[in-house]
Amino acid sequence: MLEYQQRSAAGEADGLLVLHHGRGTDESDLLPLGELFDAERRLHVVAPRAPLRLPGSPGAHWYLVPRVGHPDAETFHAAFAQLAELHDELWERTGLAAERTVFGGFSMGTVMSYALGLAAERPAPAGIIAFSGFVPTVEGWRPSLADRQETGVFIAHGRRDPVLDVEYARQARALLEEGGLEVEYHESDVAHQIDAGALRAATRWVSRIL
Repeated sequence: MLEYQQRSAAGEADGLLVLHHGRGTDESDLLPLGELFDAERRLHVVAPRAPLRLPGSPGAHWYLVPRVGHPDAETFHAAFAQLAELHDELWERTGLAAERTVFGGFSMGTVMSYALGLAAERPAPAGIIAFSGFVPTVEGWRPSLADRQETGVFIAHGRRDPVLDVEYARQARALLEEGGLEVEYHESDVAHQIDAGALRAATRWVSRIL
């Protein structure tokens, strides 16, 4: 089981928010977003740690990167399986089903949020928050959209992102909207980071979705 940090709701939780961190950080990176998105503590918030440690690279990683936009299949599927196990355990333990769950992430964590949230063999979540990431192209995985019509998606990306070009976000938006999903989309003049305006918009979006 992946290691994780969590923040419990003040009382009986109305929903579950699972935040997947980006490349080279850890579970403590996005956990504070739980306080921002859910100041009233209505939600159970969980932030898992990615399984990979790479020599000479700080923090944790979800998969290897042979080419931007195309995760290494072996490490991607290994992380996918571990996240699926964690999500299943959380749903069973908290009694909060997928339809009361939002997956969120930044960069590499966004990729994993898309991966688990859009996989045909996995339950459809209530929503996906995609900060500065992309829908992956990887052998053995493809998005399933026809059975995700009730899944909302929030996308935010910087036009000056030197790590992941904003075109990845535009492609994700087009793919998801053509597939019938409701997408709230934000661009801003920032680099590879989460814009403050997008955080405020995401806070309103989470409150609406859950």
